Amino acid sequence: MKSFRIAVLPGDGVGPEVIREAIKVLRAVESRLDAVKFELAEYPAGAGEYLRSGEAMPPSTWEAVRQADAVLLGAMGLPEVRLPGGTEITPQIDLREQLDLYCGLRPVQLFHPADSPLKSPGRIDFVIVRESTEGLFSTRRAPVDPRAPEATDTMRITRSGAQRVFRAAFRLARTRRRKLTLVDKANVLPSMAYFRAVFDEVAREFPDVETERIYVDAASLYLVQRPESFDVIVTENMFGDILSDLAAALVGGMGMAPSADIGDRHAVFQPAHGSAPDIAGRDLANPTAAILSAAMMLEWLDTAETRRGAQMIRAAVERVYQDPACRTRELGGELSTSQMGDRIVAALES
Repeated sequence: MKSFRIAVLPGDGVGPEVIREAIKVLRAVESRLDAVKFELAEYPAGAGEYLRSGEAMPPSTWEAVRQADAVLLGAMGLPEVRLPGGTEITPQIDLREQLDLYCGLRPVQLFHPADSPLKSPGRIDFVIVRESTEGLFSTRRAPVDPRAPEATDTMRITRSGAQRVFRAAFRLARTRRRKLTLVDKANVLPSMAYFRAVFDEVAREFPDVETERIYVDAASLYLVQRPESFDVIVTENMFGDILSDLAAALVGGMGMAPSADIGDRHAVFQPAHGSAPDIAGRDLANPTAAILSAAMMLEWLDTAETRRGAQMIRAAVERVYQDPACRTRELGGELSTSQMGDRIVAALES
């Protein structure tokens, strides 16, 4: 029996609600797999924990995530809970930086054309690879005096940081349709010209992968006009943050947007949406992104059985979304958070 320790951080707002459904699906999958067991343990983290203890990530939680085989995270942060400098509590970013989770994966898949705001969406199935430890986020901890005449952020691109995320993106493209798009702003920003130069160097290591280079403003346009033309997109931290939300809108909203932040030793899996405190506790949130994030976790654990479990979850979600009546409020339906989880579990059984 292979056992995996999963640190569960339900977090804030709707986080506990969507994580509950992801765990429900994980347990249903576990019962159908041979010789695999998930040891799930919850730990406190988030804005609520910061208010309770003064620590958004207590030392015991840090120790647990470092010892775990993977981390499953709900959502963190509350708009009214801010640091002295004015920014929100963001332990999910702390996790990326402290655990060196440089490869941010944001899969974008349309399960039913009716869920897209596009008139004729066609096939939408691509992945955004976001560098998650550098870029414009690199000086986010720098103190800022709100009375000062100016404030600055620094775009930090290192050769080693760019190389490793590019290689991860190329390897991913090799498992898909062998096309990789670099998104940058190399026509204006010297740091982005450097980013592109490193990309060109790494591209020579992967001659079997088709490449293209698009400025971020044009990429925003093309994602709406021709999303079916993209396979894997790799980009800087801030650009990836913005484009991920735009891409989620193409397939129905943030409740359809799973994500993973992966490093060489650790990985965190979470829905890409925020804590949505306005609907927290009302059983209204769409748990699909959390459930698909759990599928990404199973694939990353990388055994034959966990990969089979990931396929089972994705197939179940796809089966559920073929029925137009199976939708939460986010997509104009009437299902509650728990009812959507139940439908996906039922699809596993079928």
